Amino acid sequence: MNEDITFTSDADKSIRYAEIIPQIKHLISGETNLIANLSNITAVLKSVFNFYWVGFYLVDGTQLVLGPFQGTLACTRIPKGRGVCGVSWEKKETLIVPDVLKFAGHIACSSLSKSEIVVPMIQNDDVIGVLDVDSEHLATFDTTDAKYLKEIVDIIISNK
Repeated sequence: MNEDITFTSDADKSIRYAEIIPQIKHLISGETNLIANLSNITAVLKSVFNFYWVGFYLVDGTQLVLGPFQGTLACTRIPKGRGVCGVSWEKKETLIVPDVLKFAGHIACSSLSKSEIVVPMIQNDDVIGVLDVDSEHLATFDTTDAKYLKEIVDIIISNK
């Protein structure tokens, strides 16, 4: 089914998040395939916010493995506890990094990435993956992004 996402392009980001969240719920309702849902969600986030890179990494043993994404080529595997994604997985918490060059152990998949937010996908107290969003600008992400991206991750988990 072809879906259109509508949003107010010149609105504050909290308004855009609020506009797209019900549409994301509708978009993935009834679809049980995780990869299909993650693929559509990355497309929505990329088109609404024009993030430099947005995607998912999924837990596979002791590593995160690249899942659906929108943007430039990405790192394929990230060990637990390494880089922003691996640390978010290990700590089971959202990480907002205003300047990735100041994050100890940052993994540079792209030299153009300047700031990052990573939200763990937690199901039954286990991290099953992370939502990773990068910006080519410093200090792009804040608690507004953290709140709404966690809400999107929670929608994914509840739909599994």
